[in-house]
Amino acid sequence: MASKIEQSWYNRPSLLTLLLLPFGLLFGLLSNIRRLLYKLGLSQVYKAPVPVIIVGNISVGGNGKTPFVLWLVPFLEALGLKVGIISRGYGANPPSTPFLVTKDTSTEQGGDEPSLLAQRLGCPVMIGSNRQASIEQLLRNHEIDIIVSDDGLQHYQLARDIEFCIVDAERKFGNGLWMPAGPLRELPKRLNSVDLAIYNGGVSTYSYSLEASGFFHVADDTHAAERQNKGVSVCAIGNPARFENTLREKGVELVGCQHFADHHPYQASDFTQFGEDAIFMTEKDAVKCRTFAKDNWYYLRVDAKPTQALEQAVIELLKKKEIYHGL
Repeated sequence: MASKIEQSWYNRPSLLTLLLLPFGLLFGLLSNIRRLLYKLGLSQVYKAPVPVIIVGNISVGGNGKTPFVLWLVPFLEALGLKVGIISRGYGANPPSTPFLVTKDTSTEQGGDEPSLLAQRLGCPVMIGSNRQASIEQLLRNHEIDIIVSDDGLQHYQLARDIEFCIVDAERKFGNGLWMPAGPLRELPKRLNSVDLAIYNGGVSTYSYSLEASGFFHVADDTHAAERQNKGVSVCAIGNPARFENTLREKGVELVGCQHFADHHPYQASDFTQFGEDAIFMTEKDAVKCRTFAKDNWYYLRVDAKPTQALEQAVIELLKKKEIYHGL
């Protein structure tokens, strides 16, 4: 049922859309009331002692936040800033929260995206639903100049210095309706109040492309210099069609495509149906499959490549907010 609802978001309105519309209107009403309470100061807001950058979106599903964070953190570090990351850690099962995710943390405890960020970036990654507690824990144990919040655009309890809203240039806002009638947490007019609306793909001035940087073995992260060119795509992401098209562009002949819900907790039994076929997946999927992966399972690493205008806009924002003063 969940997949049918999600499919309806990006198609013409149907009977299902009409049935869900009252729930969407209720969601929108409650969301606006909640935001107004924070705006009027009637609900308490936490202001961190260091600057906070929110990397979020107004729609559910994969919009490309993680690749952007994977670019943003090294970009900030290159400017001389010490960065810490906070995340709600959706799908994680830590022994307690806040919980520090490291490169050695299992994805069962740390969640897929926080584990990927910790492994790729090496900076402190703290997960927990209480973002204030996560920030306080980070600052107690690490020297941090700036916090990057992976998601949390609608978490108005946390004050923020900069808001980046990531938009999928292909799917944009679907049918333009609030959840569950549509994919939106907030309406597109929210983009008028963020510091930068950044498009994943497309030809916008402030955008980035996802460029493949090679295939790697799921089991041990080594570069797959030689690999099979025919197999099955398996992924649990918001927009699997984009990934599958990229695989085809890279010369992979797909004999099947298996989709799971976003953040699916993979088990070895999920793959028994594919026998000895080669498996192709995203890096986010791969971090959850390493303990049982076969030699012919590969992931395609992609990196965000921003426009020069986007890079310059980020620097100018940091200067405007007096976070970075330049050379």
